[in-house]
Amino acid sequence: MVTYPSTHGVFEVQIQQICEIIHTQGGQVYLDGANLNAMVGITRMGEFGADVSHINLHKTFAIPHGGGGPGMGPIGVKAHLAEFLPGDPLIKNSNAVSAAMYGSASILPISWSYIKLLGKHGMQRSTEIAIVSANYIADELKDYFPILYRGDQNMVAHECIIDIRPLKAQSGINEEDIAKRLMDYGFHSPTMSFPVAGTLMIEPTESESKREIDRFITAMLNIHNEIQKVINGEWDKDNNPLKNAPHTAVEMAGEWNYPYTRTQALYPVESLVANKYFPPVKRIDNVYGDRNLFCSCIATEEFE
Repeated sequence: MVTYPSTHGVFEVQIQQICEIIHTQGGQVYLDGANLNAMVGITRMGEFGADVSHINLHKTFAIPHGGGGPGMGPIGVKAHLAEFLPGDPLIKNSNAVSAAMYGSASILPISWSYIKLLGKHGMQRSTEIAIVSANYIADELKDYFPILYRGDQNMVAHECIIDIRPLKAQSGINEEDIAKRLMDYGFHSPTMSFPVAGTLMIEPTESESKREIDRFITAMLNIHNEIQKVINGEWDKDNNPLKNAPHTAVEMAGEWNYPYTRTQALYPVESLVANKYFPPVKRIDNVYGDRNLFCSCIATEEFE
């Protein structure tokens, strides 16, 4: 299986040669369409050389990604694999694998409407904006957070991976600390430690405005400045706004026992004064949660 563009956020320019090598060795190539929002309108998947192409509807065609969002969508195959495709459930012995031949009736109309509303040129424009936005973020952050992967032309595709490990070695601040601190700035964190441990994978897609992207960039640059305060000793390495993030409204209203101010914790940039989101809960203990399973399901006796 290959993902194109790769999850590293680059276009693999040798994708055709990769497919040829696999075919030469008797293999088949499955092309994952998870990053299709970097290709719609500007590439032709059939020319890559893959035998199977999965056109994911999530993310690219307005279906939720993550949190249970389905990785469903049309699957196209080369002619030599056509006989293995599932059949019509209404036809006996048709090799059907599902009662819903075309997938979820609750999902498909959403993608159909999205495509019809945007049209051919609108879908291509979405792809272009997704790529431009990712490169804009990478260019603005590169002097503060190393960009782990770039393509042959020193560009990224629809996402970029920033490396937190050098800063962690200097300060003890890790990718989870930055992710939690972003909540104080009003952001849900980008993907953490995937596909590379100790990194953040930033994928703005086509849906974020430049104003919102600039707000995110400002937050990341300010967080970098906060990390510098830990490095130079201005802030304690274990008791600082990053290690204690996120900060809740209950904390702000109650007794303040931190060695930094409420403003530093809750309003680190001026824009938050007018538009502030308060995380409802503090950071959980991930390790404790992994080691101590607590089932909140209804007891089986309740069903009697």
